[in-house]
Amino acid sequence: MTKSIYTPEMMSVLEIEELTPFEKLFTIESPNGELGHDPGQFMMVSILGVGEAPISISSSPSRSNGSFELCVRRVGDLTNAMHALESGAKIGLRGPYGEGFPIAKMRGKDLLFAPGGLGLAPLRSLINQVIDERASFGRVTILYGAKDPEALLYRDELEEWLERDDVECLITVDNGDETWDGNVGVITTLFPKININPRNTVAITCGPPIMYRFVLMELLGKGIPESQIYLSLERRMKCGVGKCGHCQIESLYCCQDGPVFNYAEIKGYEEAL
Repeated sequence: MTKSIYTPEMMSVLEIEELTPFEKLFTIESPNGELGHDPGQFMMVSILGVGEAPISISSSPSRSNGSFELCVRRVGDLTNAMHALESGAKIGLRGPYGEGFPIAKMRGKDLLFAPGGLGLAPLRSLINQVIDERASFGRVTILYGAKDPEALLYRDELEEWLERDDVECLITVDNGDETWDGNVGVITTLFPKININPRNTVAITCGPPIMYRFVLMELLGKGIPESQIYLSLERRMKCGVGKCGHCQIESLYCCQDGPVFNYAEIKGYEEAL
């Protein structure tokens, strides 16, 4: 009998790591050893008696090791309940769902990542797969912006990316403090610091809705074609299977047609950005 797409599967939480005061990283045991996801896809996470919510898969398929990772920000009933869990707990999951990043189209290209805040979580999955297949890609540039130094995600990996000779990584915070000696300003202040070959560059961005308008202006201003820009639009998703209509953008459903979209294909949708 085929399992219903509406039925969660109980999975074990192997490890919980505090990334910031508001985000934790959950390592979940994969069913049958492999989740089989693409970077950019998401899971529907549930706790009995609390509710259900979509969460991006933050780990790369190239680093599964029998588990996958979810970065969870504490913002509502379900996420607050998750933050109260301890290792060994079981939670309900179904998925993976959605259209991920078309990595096959990116091979041989220069890549420009521009995540903001929690937007680094879904992009981290793709970034680490690209790093693991580094020879298959051209230049790799990462521009990352966060609210303040305390809000920076994956600090150890950020340090690794900063130290790599084959990755250009620039980081900024909106508001610095006495511990911060890097760039201060929104993510768009990083764009003048880089040089790219726009015709051979694929850009990938994810972040707060207000960020998209300004990042898109920078990407287009650099001459990157609209068809070479990808965005993750995880918003208002509820069921994950295109039935509830919460994530509908005119004729599109974020949970089914996205959450990853090509900018050239959605720029005409008024509700998209």
